[in-house]
Amino acid sequence: MDDEELLAATAAGDDGALRALFERHAPWLAGRLRRTLPAAAVEDVVQETFIAVWRGAGSYRAGGAVGGWIWGIARRQAALWARRHRRADLERSLDTSAERPAADDPAADAARRVDLAGALAALGPAGDAQRELVRLVLVEERPLADVARLLGIPEGTVKSRVFAVRRRLRAALGRGT
Repeated sequence: MDDEELLAATAAGDDGALRALFERHAPWLAGRLRRTLPAAAVEDVVQETFIAVWRGAGSYRAGGAVGGWIWGIARRQAALWARRHRRADLERSLDTSAERPAADDPAADAARRVDLAGALAALGPAGDAQRELVRLVLVEERPLADVARLLGIPEGTVKSRVFAVRRRLRAALGRGT
């Protein structure tokens, strides 16, 4: 099942679907949270995140990546943890880590987005294996072992494909190899 199907099943009360979402998303989520939170807090925040996923599964509206929706919940849970433990420094870090750098020139920013869209199109149509690899590794920042499991290929194959995809993206963006 894909993430949206698992989320719908979770909303319908399927504990196995929630477990599958946890197994699929908890590792990369914990990895991202470790960048900001103390190690002792990460497990608590991940658990609170999936409790919130379970409670809010029925409110998810398709259109965005489920992983992005879960990450938004995790950021809120991390901010709550930081407030409860009077760690304003961590709250600021969470806010800063989510911000995108402002563009100096809106036209240049739009051109970069168009360039990226063109580069992604060079990888193939949406849903293509290379595009899925880009989504999992570069967008959702999942660990390579998880990507290998999800795609049913060896981890070494994932590494070599990521290398090749990055080379193709650089070439498509006109940045050489």
